[in-house]
Amino acid sequence: MTTLLDMINEVSMNLSGYSLIQDRATYITSNVADTASTIAAPIVLSLASSDNLGKGIVEINEELFWVDNYDRLANSATISPYGRGYLGTTRAAHTAGDKVTISPVFPRSAVKRAINDTISAIGYSIFASSTTTITSSAAVISFRLPTTGATLNIRNILSIAYQSVGASKEWVSIKGWRFEGNANTTAFTSGQTVSIFDHIPTGRTIQIVYSKEPTPFSTNADVFTIQTGLPESCKDLIILGATYRLLSNLDPARASMVSPQADETDSKRPYGSSQSITKQIYALFNQRLNEEIKKQQDTYPIKIHYSR
Repeated sequence: MTTLLDMINEVSMNLSGYSLIQDRATYITSNVADTASTIAAPIVLSLASSDNLGKGIVEINEELFWVDNYDRLANSATISPYGRGYLGTTRAAHTAGDKVTISPVFPRSAVKRAINDTISAIGYSIFASSTTTITSSAAVISFRLPTTGATLNIRNILSIAYQSVGASKEWVSIKGWRFEGNANTTAFTSGQTVSIFDHIPTGRTIQIVYSKEPTPFSTNADVFTIQTGLPESCKDLIILGATYRLLSNLDPARASMVSPQADETDSKRPYGSSQSITKQIYALFNQRLNEEIKKQQDTYPIKIHYSR
């Protein structure tokens, strides 16, 4: 089962391959508490090595720190008062032995954000699918669609069937129904209803297959198919989308060259060179997106139904 952590690692590997950049890294030798760094009590990181360290950004897990000063003899780095949870990352506790990445080109928090942005963006082209059930009643036509915690946020109903009476265990398709996505919330607390016009025996289980927006990840342990509702085949689509989003940020970072060494590098890899790679990845992303759209159309063909 693919988790968010697996996808972050795969995107990071793809980006390091295209950029030919290996981040400098070391590790912390003592625990770091989830506390702010203040003027009176600054946070000091104890490191295994400070050879590549300088003032600037370091990353531990998904938190970014701003190093205000460092001591090469003591192998330590002092964090500025504004340096915990730098650039909007989440402050957290860290354990001795955790990796410290020095001046990361693609912070893991940015990779995570790009993955979630891609999941949200493709929701306009492809959908996540799920099912829910209701119980038929001869006295009711409009049924409140049930929720588990949050609302279902149904985009559209794909098919409805009920379990027939008897030993056949057949699921009979329902042809007459109408979906209402903005129902009166006083009468129907979920705000979404389905009206069924076919005659169905009371007490039968009705299964509703519906489409919804893919759900972005919440934690690194979230499983891709369970959390997003997308099929496993969409995993590489999300990875390609996150990769091209992050690659597009390489050129702006190189727009202003201020040293002879940087100018020499820039002459070999001129500004704008990464855009050709970004266009290539974006083309692959669109190709895979179209393939997934076609696959969904084949899996969930349009079914004719009647509504009043």
